Amino acid sequence: MTDFRATLRARLDAAVGSAHVLTAPADVAPFLTDWRGRYQGRALAVVRPGSTDQVAAVVRACAEGRVAIVPQGGNTGQCGGATPDATGDAVVLSLNRMNRIRAVDPDNATLTAEAGVPLVAVQQAAADAGLQFPLSLAAEGSCTIGGNLSTNAGGTAVLRFGNTRELVLGIEVVLADGRVWNGLRALRKDNTGYDLKQLFIGAEGTLGIVTAAVVKLFPAPRTRVTALAAVADVAAAVRLLSALRQALGDRLTGFELMSAYAISLSRKHQPELPDPLPGYPWYALVQADDTATRSPLETQVELALSSALEADIALDATLAQSGEQASALWALRENIAEAQRREGPNIKHDISIPVSAIPRFLDEAAVALTAAFPNLRFVTFGHLGDGNLHYNLAAPSGQEAAAFMANTASANRIVHDLVAAHAGSISAEHGIGQQKRGELLRYKSAVELDLMRMVKTALDPEGILNPGKIL
Repeated sequence: MTDFRATLRARLDAAVGSAHVLTAPADVAPFLTDWRGRYQGRALAVVRPGSTDQVAAVVRACAEGRVAIVPQGGNTGQCGGATPDATGDAVVLSLNRMNRIRAVDPDNATLTAEAGVPLVAVQQAAADAGLQFPLSLAAEGSCTIGGNLSTNAGGTAVLRFGNTRELVLGIEVVLADGRVWNGLRALRKDNTGYDLKQLFIGAEGTLGIVTAAVVKLFPAPRTRVTALAAVADVAAAVRLLSALRQALGDRLTGFELMSAYAISLSRKHQPELPDPLPGYPWYALVQADDTATRSPLETQVELALSSALEADIALDATLAQSGEQASALWALRENIAEAQRREGPNIKHDISIPVSAIPRFLDEAAVALTAAFPNLRFVTFGHLGDGNLHYNLAAPSGQEAAAFMANTASANRIVHDLVAAHAGSISAEHGIGQQKRGELLRYKSAVELDLMRMVKTALDPEGILNPGKIL
């Protein structure tokens, strides 16, 4: 075993340079724990390649010794998908040195980025070209585009632009045997057989390692309107969503639902944030964008909200009067997850349900969960516009966190069974990772699971790519 490890270390050193093969405990520690602190693993080494050729060389070395590889981007995932297991037998492959924007083509409205480029840098490169890359999420300063592809990240603009897979034209992937598939096509029409890139997007590094991607760019908005509306309940929020979609069409970019308790947590841990409409039970954060010059969008949003107030769909509303005010309203929403982390452990659910079924689901879930766990606190927020809720459960006041978290399996069963009953999904945008692997077996059909296993076996016959994740 010692000889094997020495041989592997020599090959890794040769592939990426010894300075980028980390083994000292202090050096590898940041790569072995997930963002939420829920999963802790061990590794033979953390390897940091700087090019696709180096990734391929690392994979070949590991494949020959049947050594597991755990790809990792910004390590901001929610389900332990980028954390190695406790055996210490895996190599963590960190892609954060692969951080070049390879090309920007304004006329084709595309950008080619390596996997380790932070999402915010992709957004900035697009803006520098007078365009926008619309994927936006709270972790955009530290998550990477490769991680976004691997989890098919969603975010706040899915209502208008779709999930990550809808924003990608081509990818470059290192396969389990070390071969490189260069699928970096910048084409919007390409009917030459199977759309192979979609196999790797959302696969969490279990089928191949994404090293670069060609993404779509869009015209940059010249007018942006941000508003906060208060509503009596979630059914009213759904009606408001319908009214705004009718009034604004595809200029409605974001529609975020937040409970009063979720906002209170956000402000508790960031008290400088505003509280513009206090005292209501539910809120909708609305964003509308227009690429046209001299757009009447602000007036149209005001009229739409006024109509909603007159129809008793909304109870109150306010429009941001500056970019700073808009940023502060968005910070209320984006700080919720971090506030929860500071507050203590939560039983988290990242679910999607048809928008029309969400009010009924929430009513039924509240009854069932409160019966099982009296005085439970609900931290509900998310992307109502595309049916994605972050439905999180906090311990009753005064209950010890560890005792409450022992109820996770029981709470998951209640929530996920109701999600399935309403034709929903137990994972909307965070993936499966290790957290939901068992749940997937319960809610996917036997045919689906069989097909997934066939794909995994075909592309990774030795099972070295991110083992223990998804399947």
